[in-house]
Amino acid sequence: MMAGALLARAGVRVLVLEAHGDFLRDFRGDTVHPSTMQVIAELGWLDDFLARPHQEVSRLRARIEDEELTLADFSGVPAVTPYVAFMPQWDFLDFVAGKARAFPTFELWMNAKATGLVERSGRVVGVRGEREGRYFELEADLVIAADGRRSILRDRAGLSVRDIGAPMDVLWFRVARRESDPSDTLGWVTRGRFLIFLQRGDYWQVGALVRKGGFGDIWARGIDAFREGLVDAAPFLRDRVAQIRSFDDVKLLEVKVDRLERWWRPGLLCIGDAAHAMSPIGGVGINLAIQDAVAAANRLAEPLRRHTLVDADLEDVQRRRELPTRITQALQVLIQKRVIDRILGRPRPLRVGLALRAAGRSRILQRIPGRLIGIGIRPEHVAPPRAA
Repeated sequence: MMAGALLARAGVRVLVLEAHGDFLRDFRGDTVHPSTMQVIAELGWLDDFLARPHQEVSRLRARIEDEELTLADFSGVPAVTPYVAFMPQWDFLDFVAGKARAFPTFELWMNAKATGLVERSGRVVGVRGEREGRYFELEADLVIAADGRRSILRDRAGLSVRDIGAPMDVLWFRVARRESDPSDTLGWVTRGRFLIFLQRGDYWQVGALVRKGGFGDIWARGIDAFREGLVDAAPFLRDRVAQIRSFDDVKLLEVKVDRLERWWRPGLLCIGDAAHAMSPIGGVGINLAIQDAVAAANRLAEPLRRHTLVDADLEDVQRRRELPTRITQALQVLIQKRVIDRILGRPRPLRVGLALRAAGRSRILQRIPGRLIGIGIRPEHVAPPRAA
């Protein structure tokens, strides 16, 4: 959506295909980082964006056993908004789509699912798909695959994926929120349990980290045991865990960390999760995807407008975005192995080490992860609009 908006802003004729009839799907990534809001500000959209319902968090805090620690501080990031905004992804997508529709060369088809590629002489020249029961075939100078970690177009293109691995999955669910609840603690960790809390107005969106492939064992132990485990980790939930009536109220996110060896083929470019699936650690997935979109639009708008796109243009986009992706994934894998895996495999009380305790009490040290999470490696900036 963002790539389409940026390319249309540059005068490129764009068609975005959305497989569903709306954007309303729960438990999708929705942490909008300062790097993304910087992009929105550069487009002149920030006031309208912040007018939408959202929550602002300037520090990421965690409760480890009975100790509260600040893990990241965003107050010093070099961006227009020194905080993370939590906004449901359906609102964010609706916002971007609304802005994009103002450009005369932008078009959006809902209920339109891309199912395959049109190829000619070894080059991708379009897509096949289905829209409201009718099949279509479209030709284009470039197909951008942004269809997620299970990308159909990536598979159809035969691009090679390197599986980096993740030791956990996430179970997402919602429970009511009370005004008396802890408001600034996103992570609750205790004895083999790790919960993430995202504020959604009158309810919490909660993520429970579990060992990779462990949902079957949790299911076998039953919903009552699952509820008790939640209360053990976050006692303030005791009066409302019954709202999780069954495992039908729990959504499994199978965590993947992978990336394509090559993000493109002639006529095709993969971005976002289709090019590199990210761990949920740090909530960076959306923000890296938007950085990809900005880099792609900056590099490709001119050759697309002139119909002079060549393979080297696509290679340049990957070259620009591959290093930030590799570094971010390496940091995520390090945290997964050194922290998450140990927590989930330790059904005994945890002890906070001296290094973590010192970092949790130092604003200077807290700003290092704040910068890495909030801004990332090699942030992108929107190219100025094309002169008339």
